Amino acid sequence: MNVIIAIIIFGVLILFHEFGHFITAKRCGIRVNEFSLGFGPVLFGFTKGETRYCLKLLPLGGSCMMEGEDTVSDDPRAFNNKPLWQRFLVVLNGPMFNFIMAFVLSVILLANVGYDEPVLIGVMEGFPAEEAGLSEGDRIVSLNGYNIHFYNEISMYLFFHTGESINVTYERDGVKNTALLTPKYDEETGRYYLGMQGSGQRVKHGFFDTVIHSFYEIKYQIFTTFESLKMLVTGRVGLDDMSGPVGIVKTIGDTYEAAKPDGIFYVLMNLINITILLSANLGVMNLLPIPALDGGRILFMIVEAIRGKKLDEELEGKIHFAGFAILMIFMLMVMFSDITRIVG
Repeated sequence: MNVIIAIIIFGVLILFHEFGHFITAKRCGIRVNEFSLGFGPVLFGFTKGETRYCLKLLPLGGSCMMEGEDTVSDDPRAFNNKPLWQRFLVVLNGPMFNFIMAFVLSVILLANVGYDEPVLIGVMEGFPAEEAGLSEGDRIVSLNGYNIHFYNEISMYLFFHTGESINVTYERDGVKNTALLTPKYDEETGRYYLGMQGSGQRVKHGFFDTVIHSFYEIKYQIFTTFESLKMLVTGRVGLDDMSGPVGIVKTIGDTYEAAKPDGIFYVLMNLINITILLSANLGVMNLLPIPALDGGRILFMIVEAIRGKKLDEELEGKIHFAGFAILMIFMLMVMFSDITRIVG
């Protein structure tokens, strides 16, 4: 059951991403040869108009194959023969549809379970927050200029800035105050704390507040993804700390099993929550300027706009193919690490 749920979530994420490319290509008059979910041998397929629609064996992928996308084509409706702005929109709207999906799911989640307000219910004795005079009822506004809208943003920000001094802006009785806090190391837990305590209780507000905070939720997920990438690049985390498809399937399964005793409603809400994270993550990752990813294609288009002419199309196709091969090798390494960690 866990694997089936994971496949459904992956399938929806990938399908929506590829649909962003597909619908934009169609609107721009680009010939789409194949729209598929999955990789490998075709399990089921049919042709409607000029496009072949397929369901393939391996569920972790998909494609919107356009005429002239990676090869030279004389077809006037080919991707490579369309104006730059149309090609840019086609590529961009894959990741954008992931952000749209994450936003819609955030509205559903927050409308049903609310969000945790960044209001303190107390401070820990002997820790920096108490020493600086923070107290119950204070609303945390920002940390080092990063605006806070949910209490869990505080914990996540401190995780990415472990041991750093934090300039905390908080609001009390309508007045904003500022305090510079240096996290204190706790020997018992082996972690750094400012000593602020939140209730963890989620509150629901009106429709417009829910919509606004859904945008904040996406901002938070994007921030988390970028900070995680920064930790990877700077060496603060390694390959063993990353999760590929196998690790994500396990996380989805663990989430399902933990929520199952509370009933179907909480199962759905928890699965929606993890889908928001994955969808926003997929959007960000695809925008990275790496060959074969949407961000890599966008980078080539930016170079084209600066030069005023296209790069050699065959060379670009080879670069994207090489990038795809490197990404597949990297994914296999992460998958092997996942399996080793789970089995070990």
